[in-house]
Amino acid sequence: MTINYTNRSKSQLLEEIQRLHTELAAVNLMTEKRTTALYISEERFSLAMRGANDGLWDWNLESDEVYYSPRWKSMLGYGENELDNDLNTWANLVHPDDKDRVLEKVQDYLVGEADSFEVEMRMHHKDGHEVYVLSRAFLVIRESDGKPARLVGTHVDITERKLAEVFDNKNADILEMIAIGRSASDIYDAIALLYEARHPGMRCSMLELEHNKLLHGGAPSLPKAYCDAVNGLENGPNVGSCGTSTFTGQRVLVENIETDPKWEKIKHYALPHGMRCCWSEPIKDSSGKVLGAFGMYYNHPALPNEAELHDLISAARLAGIVMERDQTQKRIQILAYTDELTGLASRAAFSQHLAEITKTSARHNRRFGLLYIDLDDFKAVNDSLGHDAGDLLLKTIAKRLVNTCREIDFIARLGGDEFCILIEEVDNDYAANVAKRCLDAIAQPIEMYSRKLTPACSIGIAYYPDDGKDLSELLKAGDTSLYTAKENGKNQYAFYKAELTQQAEYRFHVEQNLREAIEKQQLSLVYQPQIAVNTEEIFGFEALSRWHHPELGQVPPIDFIATAEKIGMIKPLTEWVLRTACGQLVAWKKEGFHSLRMAVNISPSLFLDKEFASLIKRVIEDVGIAPSELELEVTECVVQTDPRNLSIFQDLKDLGVLLAIDDFGKGYSSFASLKHLKVDCLKIDKYFVDDMLVDNQALTLISSMIEMGHKLGYGIIAEGVEKPEQLNMLRSLGCEKVQGYLFSTPANTDTISKLLVPRQRKLDKMASGA
Repeated sequence: MTINYTNRSKSQLLEEIQRLHTELAAVNLMTEKRTTALYISEERFSLAMRGANDGLWDWNLESDEVYYSPRWKSMLGYGENELDNDLNTWANLVHPDDKDRVLEKVQDYLVGEADSFEVEMRMHHKDGHEVYVLSRAFLVIRESDGKPARLVGTHVDITERKLAEVFDNKNADILEMIAIGRSASDIYDAIALLYEARHPGMRCSMLELEHNKLLHGGAPSLPKAYCDAVNGLENGPNVGSCGTSTFTGQRVLVENIETDPKWEKIKHYALPHGMRCCWSEPIKDSSGKVLGAFGMYYNHPALPNEAELHDLISAARLAGIVMERDQTQKRIQILAYTDELTGLASRAAFSQHLAEITKTSARHNRRFGLLYIDLDDFKAVNDSLGHDAGDLLLKTIAKRLVNTCREIDFIARLGGDEFCILIEEVDNDYAANVAKRCLDAIAQPIEMYSRKLTPACSIGIAYYPDDGKDLSELLKAGDTSLYTAKENGKNQYAFYKAELTQQAEYRFHVEQNLREAIEKQQLSLVYQPQIAVNTEEIFGFEALSRWHHPELGQVPPIDFIATAEKIGMIKPLTEWVLRTACGQLVAWKKEGFHSLRMAVNISPSLFLDKEFASLIKRVIEDVGIAPSELELEVTECVVQTDPRNLSIFQDLKDLGVLLAIDDFGKGYSSFASLKHLKVDCLKIDKYFVDDMLVDNQALTLISSMIEMGHKLGYGIIAEGVEKPEQLNMLRSLGCEKVQGYLFSTPANTDTISKLLVPRQRKLDKMASGA
């Protein structure tokens, strides 16, 4: 084309040249863009050719635009148009724990601190699982200024390899747990989690077979309710997958729990928890013996694919190593810590248990007892009947000891014919009673090889920490006391300290005879007068029980009352005291001694008996006294033990009987008890009265108790008044009633009747106005 410049001005020519320059620049820019695009396409095509299965990405470092290839997106489960082409897409899909690490490696590569870029990361698949990715990239430098323009790279799915590495590492960890002796339950859980991670949605279980019963071994992902339900089931041909597998020793694959007949009896345990299929492989030891079963569950009906079946078999073999090791250790433990002949704990187990109980007792400041038992004349049995007979006798003795003691008592055979029993948290009486029961049990006749034997034993008793603070000292004390029992004639027990033996024997005889004494009403009552301070006249009595035994002599109330509590005879004893004392009050009234009342001590334990108020009502009605003529005395501790006491107190008040707190001031929360109780009288304990003349603190306390009691509306009785000076002081403090040796010791009815005669004469004289 020819351009005619002849008729144009200079300015028009300049404009035309400028336009041509602009068009040329535009053509050059378009050419450059096409060239760049072609170059990028060539790069991407080159990368795509390197690995057809790799995902391609191209990151523009200036605009943060990112090209993601279709393969890159499909690798994560997305379609070609489902993801935005920017850096946020990657940032949202990468695992949060990997994001900063990857960006840090990018930065190192961009600034030249790293020669290449290669990193592994986890990315989120669209369906929720994680994909392990290996990312490699190279930097594209802009030719015009030499600055980084783009980072172009690939993603390779390495999930299968990484999962295999993780599986192998965890498998190695489990083998290490087995080697170092970790507990079987911990290893079972680790095995279950190993295969559950390999197959998302799977839940695993291990059951151990013991005496034909399936016992829970490990199932970290199964509901506890299901594990508890199947624990203890007997294996059999139709006891689910695992029960059938352990019974038959064969693999059992149940596609649908709901319809399979093997699950008919127990499917109600599984279905509520979503379990729909179960595959079980028997767990066997190296000899082929069935030890248990490994089960795999899914929440949908299914049969295993090739990989799942392979893992089911592998998991059962791995669990078999653990179970065999565990059972071997248990057998070793049994051999080491169980006496093979008798089945009792061995000497080694005894030493171990004694060390443990010693530490615990020292930490909590507790006592425990050791009974050292040795059969009398056991050698004669071996010599005359042979060692087989001796072994049979030892087995019999062991069974008798087990049947005699509590489950928490620890029984061991130390060797030969020596046994030991450890009794935790006991008093002297309990240890003596156990010893007595052992003597009686062992002494029962036994038929052996057509001969009748009557075995016997001697028992030594020692205490921690009284008689020894470690194994050596306690065994020495027990052996010494055992020797004492042998020296004293055998077939008996002895404490390490002789006085304890005597005391135990005494208490045992008290216990033996008290039941009969109460049932046959062989006890008696004495009465101590209660005196009005202002008139020094008798207004009532406290009934006190006494027991004189033909052999034991006079048994103190503190001994037989406590024993009555222990043997469950306190209620019949109390009823007898109430009837006898109230009956005596009626007899005195018939003799003309009126305006008297009777006080009876009541055990705190009866205030927990809901029938106690009914008993009091029945006694009052049967004997024929007014309720206000009976005063029940109870120690303040009764209101500090159980809130039910308060309702019993109210029932008694509703009957109209009088209530007194006995031994007031000795308890640890006396004043707190007054806040809750409706009582009539406080009895100040003799402990304070004894010291009131020489101890200002005791006097101050008595004064405070009297003042407080009066302000609360209670009557006051001071016990243990023995001197006129005490009486005068109590009178000056406002105490209105007393009792004590100053007026009379507890006396029988004849003596009391003589004391009442002058009182009655004085009352009669006052009534006549003389």
